[in-house]
Amino acid sequence: MELTTESLIRDALAEDIGPGDVTAAYFVPAAMVSRAEIRAREPGVIAGMEIAQRVFELVDDRLQTRALKLDGQPFVKGDVVLEISGPTRGILTGERTALNFLQRLCGIATQTRRYVEAVKPHPVEVWDTRKTTPGWRLIEKAAVKAGGGTNHRMGLYDHVMVKDNHIAANGSNEQLQAAIDRVRVERPGTRIQLECDTLDQMARFLNLSGVNMLLLDNMGCEKLREAVAMNAGRLWLEASGGITLETINDVAATGINAISVGALTHSSRALDLGLDFVAA
Repeated sequence: MELTTESLIRDALAEDIGPGDVTAAYFVPAAMVSRAEIRAREPGVIAGMEIAQRVFELVDDRLQTRALKLDGQPFVKGDVVLEISGPTRGILTGERTALNFLQRLCGIATQTRRYVEAVKPHPVEVWDTRKTTPGWRLIEKAAVKAGGGTNHRMGLYDHVMVKDNHIAANGSNEQLQAAIDRVRVERPGTRIQLECDTLDQMARFLNLSGVNMLLLDNMGCEKLREAVAMNAGRLWLEASGGITLETINDVAATGINAISVGALTHSSRALDLGLDFVAA
């Protein structure tokens, strides 16, 4: 597990437990052991299973967990996705933190799967964005992958994205080409993408060399089809801007290569999962 994810789990537990779980300490016998299940209360796609298991392990290393569903696997209402057994206090102390991670990440994976299914039969990738919860980016983007989506850039450091405000500050073709050339020399292998707001701007950018991708921002399907024809297979084309489950198939049918959807991470609803004790 990534060190940053481990730190996130430990911080979440520290936030919730503080100096100790007073309810469990006073109302649950120390020697009591139990078995519990996390069960789905609605259908979805699993993401964050290892994180949930790690939560219980960190709360009490005597707790045993068994995953019945792995990341990327679908489940239906009523399915048991995780079993936990061991000291009852530990199960109760870890319950909410484990569910917070699991519910949020399953929600993202489930939402992503809906978008991925919605573009069929077109060979289009569904991309995420940087519109993630601060501190949760790695795990939220992992949830997108579990749902069948594709990660765009992880951050500002691994992919050049020249957006409208960059172009406004330094936007002549000569200036752009000089900057692209510098990236190619100083950061070889880095992908370079430029954002286009209009077809005229796109035509200008097609004259630049060293560009890998163009982002077609807030263009309707008619303009997207024109853009695909103008591009003639030269660069990878991404469509973006307010695309929903209802509109994504029409966008996919224009022939673009990828569609980015910020809603995968910023607007996914936490899935309904619950922990219940199993009678001995």
